[in-house]
Amino acid sequence: MRTVEVTDQSIFTLLISRVKVYSDLIKLRLASLVTFSAAFGFILGDRSVSFNWIGMLGLAIGGFLITGASGAANEILERDLDKLMQRTKNRPLPLQIITLQEAYLFTALVAFLGIGVLWVFTNPLTTGLGVLSMILYVFVYTPLKKVGPIAVFVGAIPGAMPPLLGWTAATGQISYEALIIFGIQFIWQFPHFWAIAWVSDEDYKRAGFKLLPSGGGQDLNTAIQIMIYTLFLLPLGLLPSYFGFTGLNSGIVATICGVLFLAQTFSLMRDCSRKSALKIMFGSFLYLPIVQIAYMLDKMP
Repeated sequence: MRTVEVTDQSIFTLLISRVKVYSDLIKLRLASLVTFSAAFGFILGDRSVSFNWIGMLGLAIGGFLITGASGAANEILERDLDKLMQRTKNRPLPLQIITLQEAYLFTALVAFLGIGVLWVFTNPLTTGLGVLSMILYVFVYTPLKKVGPIAVFVGAIPGAMPPLLGWTAATGQISYEALIIFGIQFIWQFPHFWAIAWVSDEDYKRAGFKLLPSGGGQDLNTAIQIMIYTLFLLPLGLLPSYFGFTGLNSGIVATICGVLFLAQTFSLMRDCSRKSALKIMFGSFLYLPIVQIAYMLDKMP
């Protein structure tokens, strides 16, 4: 009996370790955040008398799988570069915990499952946008990271797709409301990406990534650009209330969050320090979910 217990424990430990490996490969935290943004778009767009839980669940699962496949494909393409950076050197492929062939097979399986789930439970428009998002992230944004800051603009498109996918899954169309929530997340990408690039500048230089604007410098020009894009969030954050698909309360929350987010950029312009960039990075992580939750709670019938 003792041998059986040890064997069972070994199997359980092996199973947990494989789950962790695949979770790291699909960038679980990022996929979860993307799924939340997609759900936000769906909830905001759904106008049915009885909430479409089946469609919502299909969107969440399909979106999670497509995002996970995109993250895994990104890690496959950048496996040699990941070895050079402190923040990525312990990923499964640099450590050779799984083989490249296994990673390819797993990524393809997850991608096809995600596309299939979206096709069955949402609609062709949402499925097509999901595939487009995956193509842009893997085959355009990923190689452009070594070219220049144009990668941030390209990466902001798939990065802002989740709420748009949610809206189209609920409504079957791209309306002005869908473009507004897409636009908010699109503009948010710039201070978010650039703050991360500032904090991780040394790591990114080791891999040859060029994501900071203004010649890639950690200087006042870059800080000003971060401030300008953050400033755009103030009027954009009011548009859902202005056009009436959310109420006034969420507009107030979005404005307060936008002002606090903007205030952090002034500190960066003053001292151009890594500490100030780190505050902007964490501020960006807080801004988006807080504002999106406020919109959902303040959704107009």
